[in-house]
Amino acid sequence: MTVSQAEPPGLHTLPISARTENLSFKRKLLATGFCIVFNVACLTINATQILFLLPLWILPFKWTRSIYTDGVRYTKRAFGCLLILMCQWFAPTSLVVSFETEGKGRFTAEEIEKVVVRGENGQIVSLDLPTKFVFISNHQVYADWWYGWCLTYFVGTEGIHDSVYITLKKSLQWLPVIGWAMRLFSFIFLARSWVSDRVQLSKHLSALGKAAAEDDKPFCFVLYPEGTVVSQNTRPISKKFADKTGIDDMRNVLLPRSTGLLFSLRSLSPRIPDLKLIDVTTVYPGIPPMGYGQSYFTLRSIFLHGVPPPTIHMHLRMFDVATDVPIGDLSDVNAATTPSSSAVEVEIPEAEKTTFDTWLRELWHEKDESITKWYDSASFSKTSFEIPLKLRKKREILDALGFFLPAAMERVWSAMSKS
Repeated sequence: MTVSQAEPPGLHTLPISARTENLSFKRKLLATGFCIVFNVACLTINATQILFLLPLWILPFKWTRSIYTDGVRYTKRAFGCLLILMCQWFAPTSLVVSFETEGKGRFTAEEIEKVVVRGENGQIVSLDLPTKFVFISNHQVYADWWYGWCLTYFVGTEGIHDSVYITLKKSLQWLPVIGWAMRLFSFIFLARSWVSDRVQLSKHLSALGKAAAEDDKPFCFVLYPEGTVVSQNTRPISKKFADKTGIDDMRNVLLPRSTGLLFSLRSLSPRIPDLKLIDVTTVYPGIPPMGYGQSYFTLRSIFLHGVPPPTIHMHLRMFDVATDVPIGDLSDVNAATTPSSSAVEVEIPEAEKTTFDTWLRELWHEKDESITKWYDSASFSKTSFEIPLKLRKKREILDALGFFLPAAMERVWSAMSKS
């Protein structure tokens, strides 16, 4: 059931500053409802982690550590469901997914046919993509991470929204509730100083990658190589750097920063031999060419003012990291990587950095050109697939709202009924 409907068509095409701020009583009521539901659910999820899971970690038994790990993954899955539910109830929208069929990282027609899984009613229920990958995308609005996480809900039969890892500013780990939960989610907190961050990033990712491979669990590391959203402040900085270094600037995106992504791929690839790189080009209808996304969509305008993007277009390319991406010579790292090894590297030869930087920049230029073409046709491909952001199972509402005991009982009852 959808609690609210989006505002009249076309309002999303106006800058936020040009929209009326006189919200109706109904809209204010729904905005209040969003704040209550989202915050209470986050509090319940975090309370479950602290009260019931942390004590299991403290106990010196292998089986309690195992239950703790599974429990944290379950709470992360619940948070992923919560993101979907908030869209479903308060800011209805859909993902429009398409696949590259001609350039780098392309999918064949046969592969696309296998990837797109439909239910009995013909609607798309999942995307049969590899479940161990690094997710990169252009960065238009601060809600990108929200919708990117929503995409993982549809990857695989059960979704991999319990296996998402992201990097955040170090100061955020101390935020009440949200920050505590993100620490328990094993998110990576960085000081934004590469001298200190490179060791932390490599060690953390190496450990996560090794655990995902040993336990054969899904793994999704989300990274936005541009580092920040396109804005009136960041656009000139990107252009200045392009002019200074003599490289071509871009129209719709910022120049990507390759260092963090290269270190991440080199840390993960030896631990996850079949690791993929999924590159997503994200576009929001309503943002004009050369426009700034944050002028049209913020978390506040989407969920409190009730003006979500009608659709979010995501164009996918996929690369095999070991064979398709020039991450350099890893023979020394591979030789040091054993099931019990946590060896990491912190220095990369300059020539290998340059090669990867050129490859990533070319990829971003192709992304920039595809966005320009999207503005002409409002589509990345002749064939695209719309996926409404809705939970697939009603019982997942209980998970999303943090009612884990009723949800667990329902699961047990369901299993007993089938036996």
